Amino acid sequence: MELLQKHATEILILFFLIVTFLQSGIDKVSDWEGNLSFIKAHLKNTPFKNSVPLLLAIILVIEIMAGALMFVGVFQLVTVGTTNLALIGVELSALCLIFLLIGQRLAKDYAGAMTLAVYFIITIFGVYLLNAH
Repeated sequence: MELLQKHATEILILFFLIVTFLQSGIDKVSDWEGNLSFIKAHLKNTPFKNSVPLLLAIILVIEIMAGALMFVGVFQLVTVGTTNLALIGVELSALCLIFLLIGQRLAKDYAGAMTLAVYFIITIFGVYLLNAH
């Protein structure tokens, strides 16, 4: 219980990111064609227009890996007090957000890119806190 209280901020950030990335990954798996169609249309005027299926698969793998590592990392943080798995998961989340930002900027979706900035700030704060241990 002491570790739970001591790391409440980190755990809440991890839960936020777990929900964000696992839900996104699950959505991509359950509606691959819908996501593929949307992203193809979104990136149709970018250098990535012919690579959308591969890029979407890469994002999917990173999201699922990040979510799973953070999920296990919460238990590791609460039970043992170590942050290594959670930190790797949050770092993957940050990398994923940078990849998404590149796509948003190339698609000239500046509002979408601005929305990603909010997620990125939370993610970087999580990296900072988890690195402090």
